[in-house]
Amino acid sequence: MTNKLIFIDVDGTLCNDYGLVPPSAKLAIQKAQANGHQIYLCTGRSKAEITEEIAALPFDGMIGAGGGYIETSAGILYHETFNEADLQAIVHFFNDNKIGYYLESNHGLFKSKYCVSEMEKQLYADLDPSSEAYQKLKEGTKGFFDLLQPEPPLDELTDVNKISFIHADYPFQDVATRFGDRFTIMQTTVPAFGQNSGEIVLPGINKELAIVRLLEHLERSKADTIAIGDGHNDLEMLQFVEYGVAMGNAQEALKLVADEVTETHDEDGIYNFFDRYGLI
Repeated sequence: MTNKLIFIDVDGTLCNDYGLVPPSAKLAIQKAQANGHQIYLCTGRSKAEITEEIAALPFDGMIGAGGGYIETSAGILYHETFNEADLQAIVHFFNDNKIGYYLESNHGLFKSKYCVSEMEKQLYADLDPSSEAYQKLKEGTKGFFDLLQPEPPLDELTDVNKISFIHADYPFQDVATRFGDRFTIMQTTVPAFGQNSGEIVLPGINKELAIVRLLEHLERSKADTIAIGDGHNDLEMLQFVEYGVAMGNAQEALKLVADEVTETHDEDGIYNFFDRYGLI
């Protein structure tokens, strides 16, 4: 088999609902790369949001920030960032409306005043603190919470490439109406954050366009591409690549455009697909 370029989403695909990478997925990635295939993260997360567990895996590069950042073994290929005026406008709106948010950049994740409280309200509200589910979720999210740093003065932030916002009650559509004419506003790719939470990315940014840029740089053909995802921000990616795979836990819209639906993350979906396709 010609060596493939495999693009793997993170939340809901590589990681399960507790934020952990199943052992079978780790093994699949290690085996596929040993067989000569190139494997890239292709995620809505920014580089600073990649946990040690994920970073320890042998990826050949990363598409991050929903397509706003591309890195290969040779270095940074592409990075699109917010300007200070736009950042100020968004941050002031969120603070005025007591909406939690965190700013994503290469060198850190920066939390607002209401960020952690709104996240905890969404993540843990329906769970009994003494339950196993609560403990597993706390364990899985600890690494992410540890990454959040206090927000510095905005004029010191020159590489913010995405803004994630979290709120239980402030309508998502109101945020989309306020900023949708200038930015791409999408609902969160982390379902546990709730339907009113979302992400703001720069216009003209998505995973498909990032893959196109990477293929041009590598001088590789779309015919050699495979992608695996579960969420709405994976739609363009799965439609573009030669072979698109939806996780068993994927949104129905994604399953409809996928060439194959594999098992869920906790049912060894990545490993089973790699095995069936002959990658390992």
